[in-house]
Amino acid sequence: MNKFKKKAAVLLSAVMLSSGLAYSPAVSLPSADAAPSEYKSAFDQKVIKRFQAERSIEHIAYLSEEIGPRVTGTEAEQEAADYIKNLLNSYGYEVEEQEFAIPDRMSGILETVDGNEVQVNIPSGSGSTDTDGITGLLFDAGLGYPEDFSEKAEGKIALISRGEFSFAEKTQNAVEAGAVGVLIYNNAADQPPLNMSLGDYESPVPLAGLTMESGQALLEDVAAEEKEVTFAVERLEDATSTNIIASKSPKHVDNPEIVHVTAHFDSVPYAPGANDNASGTSVVLELARILKSYPVDKELRFAFFGAEEIGLVGSEHYVSELSEDEVSRSIGNFNLDMVGTNWEEASSIYMNTLDGQANTVTESAEAAAERIGTSSPLTLYQRGASDHVSFYEGGIDAVNFIRREPETANLEPYYHTPDDLIQYISEERLQEIGELVGAAVYELIRK
Repeated sequence: MNKFKKKAAVLLSAVMLSSGLAYSPAVSLPSADAAPSEYKSAFDQKVIKRFQAERSIEHIAYLSEEIGPRVTGTEAEQEAADYIKNLLNSYGYEVEEQEFAIPDRMSGILETVDGNEVQVNIPSGSGSTDTDGITGLLFDAGLGYPEDFSEKAEGKIALISRGEFSFAEKTQNAVEAGAVGVLIYNNAADQPPLNMSLGDYESPVPLAGLTMESGQALLEDVAAEEKEVTFAVERLEDATSTNIIASKSPKHVDNPEIVHVTAHFDSVPYAPGANDNASGTSVVLELARILKSYPVDKELRFAFFGAEEIGLVGSEHYVSELSEDEVSRSIGNFNLDMVGTNWEEASSIYMNTLDGQANTVTESAEAAAERIGTSSPLTLYQRGASDHVSFYEGGIDAVNFIRREPETANLEPYYHTPDDLIQYISEERLQEIGELVGAAVYELIRK
């Protein structure tokens, strides 16, 4: 893309944020002999009348409550993959299971002497321990400047606040002071355990990120009373994740065009992932159930990705496995992520594209919204951060459908927290996005 187009795309997003207006991309007018909108709407009803948000709720309940957090590379993530695969088989699809390698993962546990477990995030670059971990006293190292340490830090686990300089520098200062472990807690309230990046730094001692609340509690209830904690970190090597793919091909059509409908099913640590992203997964599952029985003139692929939360690894693998011919025949990717929140402020359906420009998918969604009378506004927005990125970078028109607050583009407050629960899911909004995407997809693929 040239510099002018990049600037235009950024400006478009900035204008939308400041004005709070939804952007509706131009839709080509029908030709004189095109079918009237009433005729198209009749076909929309074949999807709308069959989409059942109650079924989506059942899927969300199983994924977020029966399984719970579905962290990349864990048994829980694989259990979710198996659940999706079994459902698709029951709908009559032949299902492909794509296994792929993921980067080594760090896992850890922090417990007080009283047996209370503290939630932690272990960054890449942390040192590891043996199975028993290390047990020791905490040392309050403030912000982690060199002068915040004394000879008393030696042999202890440094407890450091986030702020003012990098995590790697804080850790290095603690190591040089003789600390045998490092705990860094957030400086903002009501956030998940701190997810740190150390850059190229490799810590020789175990390291973990904590919430602000956990850090303060450790200072007041543990460090002040000179109580010990046990801290263990394990490196999980040769781990894998899984994509689940179901396809529906047209009869008697050579080399058909392809439409990809996708969602990721993994979640971050400690988050049940009801909205992120059992919601998107549940809607795609329901669309797969409905569209299985209808004749089509394009190939329809439903793909469910693992390892999205660690850097879109699953979707990158999926796109990398497409042949040049398959890419050339691919006309669009509808990616659903966080579509079910009941947070009132998330009143707009955002259509995120990586370049901020309209494409085949946004235009089909706008046209469907007009035909079926979708009540929530649709907002075209420049944003990555989901699996549509992999398709765009592979040369395929792609859109991430997601709910945000229209004036700020904020996500729900439960995002990536233990509060991402089914009680904050809206059945009405699941129905709305299912009807919208279902109508748009069916209009593209129907025979």
